[in-house]
Amino acid sequence: MSRIANKPIVLAKGVQLDVQSGNVTVKGPKGTLSMAVPEGVQIKIEDGQALMSADTPANVPVTGTMRSIIANMVHGVSEGFERKLELVGVGYRAAMQGKELSLSLGFSHPVVFTAPEGITITTPTQTEVLVQGADNQRVGEVAAKIRGFRPPEPYKGKGVKYAGETIIRKEAKKA
Repeated sequence: MSRIANKPIVLAKGVQLDVQSGNVTVKGPKGTLSMAVPEGVQIKIEDGQALMSADTPANVPVTGTMRSIIANMVHGVSEGFERKLELVGVGYRAAMQGKELSLSLGFSHPVVFTAPEGITITTPTQTEVLVQGADNQRVGEVAAKIRGFRPPEPYKGKGVKYAGETIIRKEAKKA
């Protein structure tokens, strides 16, 4: 059996996990998430913990993956996930206008990005963007889309980067 699948998922206070007809639904203070469970994977809830098991050896890798996904769902509905982006460059700014993020990234026009449902975008300063939500995958996807508008370039390091990301710099041409 997979080592990951053997670990129980501890359900935080205020989090409910329901398994019904091939679907897992996790409810908590930050929202509700659900997904389909593949055949051959069983989920049991005992003493505030969820236990995973596979019916055949072929389903063991899927069981470990499902355990990680469900653990992320439990963490998301209880505490949430966040990604922090930094804007590096002269004149690069971010501002929220309602549910829309307006980015000045050196183009002739501002880039406007609308936050999808379940995702909260805030701008603590003009050069920082904070993406928050309950679904880890969607938070990462939205952060990657925002970063994709102007990825950091290797010569001066200008662009939108993740907080803590190191940009490998190149040396410019010599005359």
